[in-house]
Amino acid sequence: QVQLRESGGGLVQAGGSLRLSCAASGRTFDTYTAGWFRQAPGKEREFVASISRSGMSTYYDTSVKGRFTISRDNAKNMVYLQMSSLKPDDSGVYYCAAGSVSREERNYDYWGQGTRVTVSS
Repeated sequence: QVQLRESGGGLVQAGGSLRLSCAASGRTFDTYTAGWFRQAPGKEREFVASISRSGMSTYYDTSVKGRFTISRDNAKNMVYLQMSSLKPDDSGVYYCAAGSVSREERNYDYWGQGTRVTVSS
């Protein structure tokens, strides 16, 4: 069993940066791929980025590649999403998830409650 809790969301101007954190409980966290998803108002939840169990491999949606960086610290049971050059389209609720290597929600077993990011123009 893994429990996830996101933090770090907030209001930022376009072009600014934010760092999201995800704290995981459970001694087996390093056996899961970790991912970030987001959901904008009126839209379906979408894949943002994922990182392998070891942290050696990362994957990004094309909309964030080059602007966002996912990382993890298994010793601290933490996952991070560094977001730069933010755009209004990046606004939404960001969710941390743990599961298998995938861009699809159905392959993630555990989810946090989400943290809201609002990017003003």
